Amino acid sequence: MRNTWITRAETGADIPAVREINLAAFPTAEEADLVDALRADPAAWIEGLSLVTADESGDLVGHALLTRCHIGDTPALCLAPCAVRPERQNSGAGSATVRAALKAAADMGEHYVVVLGHPAYYPRFGFTRASAHGIGLTIDVPDEALMALALDTGRCRPLPGGIVRYAAPFGI
Repeated sequence: MRNTWITRAETGADIPAVREINLAAFPTAEEADLVDALRADPAAWIEGLSLVTADESGDLVGHALLTRCHIGDTPALCLAPCAVRPERQNSGAGSATVRAALKAAADMGEHYVVVLGHPAYYPRFGFTRASAHGIGLTIDVPDEALMALALDTGRCRPLPGGIVRYAAPFGI
């Protein structure tokens, strides 16, 4: 069965549902609390880059968040967290949300995105191993889990190298 997904920017009315999606998708409240903390951080939050996905009846099922980070001194975005209600996982809702978030970022003139996530999932969106571009973290993570993406590859703007500096709520 093919699903029809409606993606859009989060509105104020969506905040409780976004929290519920993250609470349902992860084993602890850590990610839901992180979203709330990022929303309250003016240095991290970018209006229009918290995306939700709704099913054909309008029920919210997915969420993806892009917030400000830096690669070295270069402004970039961090994709995290991404969440889908467990009963709707593996249905394309997560991919629809991530694609919508990346498109929204590109449309806003953003250039770079990093993600610390599952190495079998994120390459479908164009992410590649960050270390191949000289991008790293100050904490130890599996090399294949830190990935990066240049949103405007047609303009020959290569990924910058450097250490990723996340927004304060990430605690990294």
